[in-house]
Amino acid sequence: MKLGIFSHCTIDEINIGGNLYERPGGPACYCGVAAKNMGFDVELYTKFGPDYTNVEYLQKNKIKFENAQSQKNTTRFRLDISGAERTLWIKNLCDKIDYTKTKADGILVSPVFDEISVEVFQKIKSDSGFVALDPQGFLRRKGPDGLVSFERTSLDLDGITVLKSDPNEVYQLTGIEGIEGAKTLHKKIEHLLYTNKREVSLFYKNRQYSITLPNMDIYDTVGVGDIFTATYCCAMLKEKDALWALSFAGGAAQAALESKEVGLEKIPQRGQTQVNASYYYNIMKFKDV
Repeated sequence: MKLGIFSHCTIDEINIGGNLYERPGGPACYCGVAAKNMGFDVELYTKFGPDYTNVEYLQKNKIKFENAQSQKNTTRFRLDISGAERTLWIKNLCDKIDYTKTKADGILVSPVFDEISVEVFQKIKSDSGFVALDPQGFLRRKGPDGLVSFERTSLDLDGITVLKSDPNEVYQLTGIEGIEGAKTLHKKIEHLLYTNKREVSLFYKNRQYSITLPNMDIYDTVGVGDIFTATYCCAMLKEKDALWALSFAGGAAQAALESKEVGLEKIPQRGQTQVNASYYYNIMKFKDV
């Protein structure tokens, strides 16, 4: 099976406890490699510049990409991480991503900062019966010195099968906070993934299914949400079982965090994910909403 991913590759400057790491990143990489580890073929629709040094890594992982090279330098972020909290600055923006028709079994749209126009987004949604969205890049705004904030934004969610969100993103999309905002989105979205730090939920068929990730010392959280989302999509496309997909996604997130690795090295192999997934499947809680 094949997953098409629309998102920028990035260069991330990650500051954790005074230690600075420069790593390739972005949903294009995190989602792409996570999907490959789930046995999927992956096609990236992305842009990166002459300063990007991760091309060989993508090729080694047999991730396909065409027309990705830009004259502009790669999108670059600075992130300050403290536990589960982080502050984000945008330092450079690469070219926007053009529309390309894909014949993938599923599509994941995960912009990081304004690289996908509304017009391109509308076209992408018509190319598959399974389209997942992480909306963060549509909601982000650039402030003084590149500090990233969020702004209330109206998005056309028609044609979206899976939406990954956190409490802030739910509020920016609906103007309603917390679980009530998530319930409002679930009226439009068949599979609503709602992540609130350790608490992870799926709103599906008028029920809220929940798992809790273990309480652990957290080091690098960058890309964990991408790993979670891509794993959910791949498991759902393969197994057609939303509860198993949630278990797999939670298992992948746990394995990534437990690795204590920085950057792409934290992306888990399928075996690590599956052991965790079996545990979550058996302890999952649910309630009607």
